[in-house]
Amino acid sequence: MTNRFLLVDPEQNLDVVKALASAIRVSILKTLDTRGPMNVNEISAALDLPQSTVSSNLQVLEDVGLVATTSQKAKKGSQKICESRFREILIAFHEVRPEQAENDIEVSMPLGLYSRCEISSPCGLCSTDGVIGLLDVPNTFLEPERMRAGLLWFNSGYVEYQFPNNAKLKNLTPSEVEFSMELSSEVPGTSADWPSDIFLEVNGVHVATWTSPGDFGDKRGVYTPKWWKLSGSQYGKLKTWRINSKGTFVDGMKVSSTKIGDLDIDAHRSIRMRIGVRDDAAHPGGINIFGRGFGNYDQDIIMRLR
Repeated sequence: MTNRFLLVDPEQNLDVVKALASAIRVSILKTLDTRGPMNVNEISAALDLPQSTVSSNLQVLEDVGLVATTSQKAKKGSQKICESRFREILIAFHEVRPEQAENDIEVSMPLGLYSRCEISSPCGLCSTDGVIGLLDVPNTFLEPERMRAGLLWFNSGYVEYQFPNNAKLKNLTPSEVEFSMELSSEVPGTSADWPSDIFLEVNGVHVATWTSPGDFGDKRGVYTPKWWKLSGSQYGKLKTWRINSKGTFVDGMKVSSTKIGDLDIDAHRSIRMRIGVRDDAAHPGGINIFGRGFGNYDQDIIMRLR
């Protein structure tokens, strides 16, 4: 559901600009971006605001398309689940040429379509229908049924995905490459305080390491199927690695000096992305990767070229 950014023309989308001209509504968007989808009561508690105030401001955000809502069954009746649709909102005072948008390339990679893997147990794969193969048996990661995976986890090692380099087909040179996915640590059961150093490599080049704070199981993931045990990992954090000419950024914060030129993208027909946890990591806390049908974001692993 969540896209990377919204480009706003203030003359054509004045209603969006007006919706953002409120400290409360900005706080709601920030909270949803940080914590993922929430119901009205959870937002009210997080911001210490009356439910009526939150509801009226959410309606404004929903009316202009900045927030999406879905109805889910609750213990009594139904509840309204709210999700921020955009992580970045850009207000442009210049005309954007159509070819600029056309030249942005996005590839959505299903979780089970990794091209290589080397992992250690505890480990496992799940589809929305049930567990795939045998739990804690690394060879299960080679089963053809892995193609249906919506959740995978392992203690250490990596999975590698081979994305098509569609920029070469268009004779374009990317100025930026971005990877987005929902991640958490992995511990038997769950623990919010279980750090894990999760690394990202592109074309064999170490890009950056992000330390996941924990393995989240305080509540069921918005999209996690009902059959999945509540004592298991429920959701992660949506993380975005962005590599451009200035360096590497995780969620907008510069974390390393690795630049897009270091990845030698033009020289390859594909772009290889490897994600995992090293055996010698300072915090070897495992990894969960959430795909469609699990977690809070219902998305595959996404690569964007700009």
